[in-house]
Amino acid sequence: MRITQGQFSFLPDLTDEEIRKQVDYAIGRGWALSVEWTDDPHPRNTYWNMWGIPMFEIKDGAAVLFEVNACRKAHSGVYIKVNAFDNTRGVESMCMSFIVQRPAQEPGFGLVRQEAGGRHIHYTTHSYATDKPMGERY
Repeated sequence: MRITQGQFSFLPDLTDEEIRKQVDYAIGRGWALSVEWTDDPHPRNTYWNMWGIPMFEIKDGAAVLFEVNACRKAHSGVYIKVNAFDNTRGVESMCMSFIVQRPAQEPGFGLVRQEAGGRHIHYTTHSYATDKPMGERY
């Protein structure tokens, strides 16, 4: 199963050159960039671990790629993404987010069915990644 979150998620993995082009695009628009990682890719897990601090007013995409590669080195086998945040007054939101690394094997999700009162049935997704404790998932 391939996790499809953020932009470009249905495309093959981006090369470093393609990542750099997207980062340069964000820098050209004046957006702040950040690098985040997680080993639990559940769609509702919006709080990934931040790598370093957000990068405001950077002028060169090489700085972001340096941080991505440092995160890759420290956390191989997890999901890593790059976010671009527009802090323009009135917008103040995430404008771009894309995965730049994923584990070699993605465990996927299961659909859990729960019977409720009457004829109600509740469904939820379960991330197979969380079957093991953090640090032992991949």
